[in-house]
Amino acid sequence: RYRRSCYIFSRLTCRQYKMARLAILFLALLQVTAVAGFAPSSATAFRVPAATAISATAADDVDGSEYDMSLFSPCKINLFLRIIRKRPDGFHDLASLFQTVAFGDMLHLKLLEGDDVEDDEFLCNMPGVPLDRTNLVLRALDLVREKTGNTDKKFKANLVKQVPAQAGLGGGSGNAAAAMFGANELLGRPASQEELVEWSGELGSDITFFLSHGTAYCTGRGEIMTPVKAPFGK
Repeated sequence: RYRRSCYIFSRLTCRQYKMARLAILFLALLQVTAVAGFAPSSATAFRVPAATAISATAADDVDGSEYDMSLFSPCKINLFLRIIRKRPDGFHDLASLFQTVAFGDMLHLKLLEGDDVEDDEFLCNMPGVPLDRTNLVLRALDLVREKTGNTDKKFKANLVKQVPAQAGLGGGSGNAAAAMFGANELLGRPASQEELVEWSGELGSDITFFLSHGTAYCTGRGEIMTPVKAPFGK
């Protein structure tokens, strides 16, 4: 019995990461609201007044009034996932139903003005998150600038993270999508929603999904997206 108890304990210890992830998903599912994506034709949980956005994320102590826009950046879960085959480019073809949940990060954005502005300003509360141009938020801002011809425009971005890194919840991809959407809005919408979706595949496979209405059947690397009606929520 002692050996069996030790065996069970060791098995649980080996699964701590998975159990922590499941706990996060369970808590998120309790809050599922069929969160909509960055579709400008509908009211979304991403584009909300600063006060509402800040209250949605308990860890956010940033004064949203200092920024032009505050965006809720949700994470996602896979309601099912099927890996079909490995591709020649090293990625895998998959089929999955993605769903955003009401657990995520906050991204505050401001368009910087003035002739003395030379570069973007980027802040993040989570230790270990890169603050250089390897970060997907800055890469997303660069991409929108390049594609729309607004290379002279600079932003201040403050990312307040709650979603753990490398947890399979798409936190970084959601942050990049929020940055793309926000930058396009602050620049006066030079790009259409379809163009943002098309460009997002250059940054990562899951980013395209976060530009949807929040529920989508995804194939390819995850970048081929077919929006579907949410199976639950309001």
